[in-house]
Amino acid sequence: MTDTTADDALPKPPRDFIPVLLPIALAAAMLPLIGSTSSWVTLTVASLAMGMMIFIMASGLTLVFGLMDVLNFGHGAFIAVGAYVAVLVLGPLAPWLQADSVWSNLAALLPAAVLAMGVSGALGLAFERVLILPVYGNHLKQILITMGGLIVAEQALYAIAGPAQIPLPLPTALRGSFIVGDIAIAKYRVLAMVVGLIVFVGMQLVLNRSKIGLLIRAGVENREMVEALGYRIKRLFLGVFMVGSALAGLGGVMWGLYREQIHASMGADLMVLIFIVVIIGGLGSVGGCFIGAILVAMVANYGGFLVPKLALVSNILLMVAILMWRPRGLYPVTTR
Repeated sequence: MTDTTADDALPKPPRDFIPVLLPIALAAAMLPLIGSTSSWVTLTVASLAMGMMIFIMASGLTLVFGLMDVLNFGHGAFIAVGAYVAVLVLGPLAPWLQADSVWSNLAALLPAAVLAMGVSGALGLAFERVLILPVYGNHLKQILITMGGLIVAEQALYAIAGPAQIPLPLPTALRGSFIVGDIAIAKYRVLAMVVGLIVFVGMQLVLNRSKIGLLIRAGVENREMVEALGYRIKRLFLGVFMVGSALAGLGGVMWGLYREQIHASMGADLMVLIFIVVIIGGLGSVGGCFIGAILVAMVANYGGFLVPKLALVSNILLMVAILMWRPRGLYPVTTR
């Protein structure tokens, strides 16, 4: 008899590195067009920071979209609520934010981020139980009812906090830039990149190295099989929805600090951009969402610098180009 190894019995699928190389190729192609190395580095770092913040907001939605087959246009409500919660928490902590110490600033931002995620996750629980549960499997009703939920949440924020934009200034130690020769790298953008990478690595470890992650990936491929094995897929769905809502709240905090102001419609304003990232990356793919967010941010920043008039439509053009090349996105997980 011939011995067969586990690797022979279960061959590994070929890895597709082409999408991973796209941001590198795009950045390299832009260098001669921009001309100045310092401007290129500044734009690239700004793109990476912006991409990380978009990824944080979009990563939860791509799981909800891919696993639960739910078109949740109300995702923006969690972004706005997270930002407003951060304002409430940071108000009493103003002395820590004004201190010229990174650790004092981070000590104030951490509870704001945690509470924003908690409130957004709890809102996601109510949102799923009340609005989405009755319309599973009906995309048209999902679009209508989640869009209605977004409008109600937005108007509630207007009624509570007023229509005016609320300032959310950066902490003192995170203002300014690191100067390296002729290159200026904003301090907050470095923090945004670190937080985005932590979220990405954490999600990859959970999805690929834990039993819960195995069930999520199995549910994406075949939810009937998961239910047949005795697991309650509805509870898994609810947990995924709450995590996605919490990540949206964290993204709202990061984006509010990035823009240094918040308003009730900020989540609705970001929804088109988030859906573009989810579609480019492939439904249910966290890795695809990560690469898609970076590409979208790069195109927006490079395009805004080189051809300002095309900046507003640059993301749509990117999505069209990607879908013409790969109609199901960069790393599609589901067949939907």
